Amino acid sequence: MLGISVRQLEVFVAVASAGTVSAAAQRLFLTQPAVSMALAELERQLSAQLFDRDRGRLHLSPRGRELLPAAQEVIERIQEMQHQADHPIVLTGELRVGASNTVGNYLVGDLLGPFVSRHPEVSLQVSVDNTEAITAGLLDHSLDVGCVEGPVNHHQLEALPWRDDALVVCAAATDPLAHQPVLKTRHFKDAKWILREHGSAMRAQAELALSSLPPGKILLELGQVEAIKQAVIAGLGIACLPQAAVSESVSTGRLVVLHTPFLNLHRRLSLVLHKSRYRGVLIEAFVASLIPADPDTVNARSSIP
Repeated sequence: MLGISVRQLEVFVAVASAGTVSAAAQRLFLTQPAVSMALAELERQLSAQLFDRDRGRLHLSPRGRELLPAAQEVIERIQEMQHQADHPIVLTGELRVGASNTVGNYLVGDLLGPFVSRHPEVSLQVSVDNTEAITAGLLDHSLDVGCVEGPVNHHQLEALPWRDDALVVCAAATDPLAHQPVLKTRHFKDAKWILREHGSAMRAQAELALSSLPPGKILLELGQVEAIKQAVIAGLGIACLPQAAVSESVSTGRLVVLHTPFLNLHRRLSLVLHKSRYRGVLIEAFVASLIPADPDTVNARSSIP
C-alpha cells in the first residue's frame, strides 16, 4: 500500500512551480534537506523519476507532467475541505495567471480587480507573455488560467470569451498617412510596419490585416507593445496597436489613429483553461469574477461570494 503523504505532494507541486528545491523550501517554510527528502521518498514510492535535473534547475519529466494535475487536485480538494469546515467563505492559496501583453500591461486592473476585491487573501502570481508562451504554460500546468488576445486552438485547452477588443492602426502625427483626408488601401503601398514578435496574437492579427493591403515593409519586430508605440511616436513606421495602449498618446497628439474601415481589426479576449485541470474553488472563483455563470449550469462549488 502506498504511503504517500500530503506533504510529499505539496513538495512535488511546489518544486514543479518554483523550479528549484531552495525556492520550494522557502515557499513551504521548510529546510532544503526536508524538501529533498520528501521528494526522494515520493519518487521512491512511485518508482518514477518526477524531475530531470539540468544546471541546478528541476524540470518535470514525462512521468512528472503526467502526475502533476492529480497531485494538484488532491491538494486543492483537501484545501476545499478545510475551507468548508473552518472558513467557508474565505479563500486562500495561490493562483497562477498568465496574461498576454495587452491584458497584462493595460487591462490588468479589469482582469484582477473583481477577484482581488472579493478574495483579498488569495496570492496571485501573474506572468505577462505572448499567447504561445501562455498556451505552453497551461499545457505543462505551470499556469492555472490564462487570458489571451487571440484564438487558441488546442484540443487540451478550453477558451471562454471574456470581452471584445480591437486594434487600431497608428502613425506619428508627422506621418504623411496622418494627413490623408480619406485613406484608401492604395495609400499603404510601401508603408513601413512595426510588428510584434512571432508567437503573439497581435502579430498574427496584424499580418492578417496586412495581407489585404498593398505590399509594404516590415521595418522592426519588437516584443513589447510599449516599445512599438514609442517607435511609432518616433516616426519610424506605423503599427497595429491595442486601443487601450494608445489613448493617452492620442489625446496628447503624439499618435494619430488612422481611419481604416476596410481592415477587420476586432478581436476577442478570452480566458483559457486546461480541460483536464481540476477546477477547484480558486479557479472557479476567478472565472466567475469575470464571466457571469449560466444559471442552468451553476453547481454548488461555484456559489462563492
